[in-house]
Amino acid sequence: MALGGGTFLTQNKKLNGTYINFVSVARATASLGDRGYAALPIPLDWGVDGEVFTVTQSDLQKNCQSIFGYDYTHEKLKGIRDLFKNIHTAFFYKLMKNGVAASNVYGTARHKGVRGNDLTTVVQPNVDSPEKMDVLTYLDSNLVDEQTVEPSTNHLQDNDFVVWKRDVDLMATAGTPFTLGANGEPVEGAEHQEALTALESYTFNAIGCLSSVETVKNLYIEFTKRLRDQVGVKFQCIVHKEKADYEGVISVKNNVLDDENVTSMVFWTTGAAAGCPINKSNTNKKYDGEFIVDTKFSQPELEVASKGGEFTFHQVGDEVRVLDDINTFTSFTVEKNEDFNSNQTIRLLDQIGNDIAVLFNTKYLGQVPNDRAGQIALWNDITKHHQELQKLRALEDFTPDDVTVSKGETKKSVVVTDYVTPVNAMAQLYMTVMVA
Repeated sequence: MALGGGTFLTQNKKLNGTYINFVSVARATASLGDRGYAALPIPLDWGVDGEVFTVTQSDLQKNCQSIFGYDYTHEKLKGIRDLFKNIHTAFFYKLMKNGVAASNVYGTARHKGVRGNDLTTVVQPNVDSPEKMDVLTYLDSNLVDEQTVEPSTNHLQDNDFVVWKRDVDLMATAGTPFTLGANGEPVEGAEHQEALTALESYTFNAIGCLSSVETVKNLYIEFTKRLRDQVGVKFQCIVHKEKADYEGVISVKNNVLDDENVTSMVFWTTGAAAGCPINKSNTNKKYDGEFIVDTKFSQPELEVASKGGEFTFHQVGDEVRVLDDINTFTSFTVEKNEDFNSNQTIRLLDQIGNDIAVLFNTKYLGQVPNDRAGQIALWNDITKHHQELQKLRALEDFTPDDVTVSKGETKKSVVVTDYVTPVNAMAQLYMTVMVA
């Protein structure tokens, strides 16, 4: 990262940037940043190799086949459809070890993976100009590209599915299949590390870990801790059945019953965590995805899960709902009390941290003098930001006096003390009915 960031104990940082601590009580404007961005390293049969690729909700619906190799309704994409139930943008990284791109005599599949084996090249003389050839590309039985060219691959334009070889004569064929495409060997920690390294420069609200391997899950957890605490990048990580005891990690308790990967509830949960507004909670949110969820828990088991910081889905009539929107943090202290177990609280604090960092780094750092007028300007922007949060009912009881800005221990440092009271959604009702 170009700028410093994270938490601080003393005012001894070497890099310029923003260092923000959150404790319990004993952009270039003061606007609120957008939510709805998720990151997901994922094994795929098709897709961009070796780099992050961005997919929006619109892309998924319009260009799904060229992006993922399958149409939007395909069974293999139901996890991705679950992810997009609550977000508008996802950053994907295809996990693959020693994958191979399918090929035939005329071309090579654009991406590695077994889906390339479903491509076929058909070459036939053009009806109107017999000296030319029609070259048709099929994925399964679907025509995905058609070109009429001189009888050589040199005249073909690469398409979304095929990179054509050069200097190959085009001969009439009813269908030449692509072969030898492969997903390679089982993905290991090294591939996940490559994905996390590539994603580090992106900004997102949540990242999902689909692995059930302990060492891989711990890799994601440590990645999250480092970026949150040392770099100052605020997001949450969603894993399956891992007691991280950390507010930046959400652990999904439930297995799915209809998929080879029991961790598939991570898809929906990652999207729900990334897309939930700061003035809302996922508590009691209905699961509207496509997997069959194992919800066979007794009341005492649900109580233990909630106490243990497990994000749990439970059965409510004929619906599956979120029991409690919580994270794995359970080691409460005076400085970090049980409020930090609430994801709604963490989302709000993360929003404040991210927004004020962007505000300072783009508007004030190296540009505004550290005199009283500059400090008042920063105070005005922070106050305005928090007042917007209060209008959204994400904060309560905020007054401008809750923010103080003063010069730090050096001429270029500025110290902000910020008192905030997050609002959480109603979750428990205690009612006494008086009967005359």
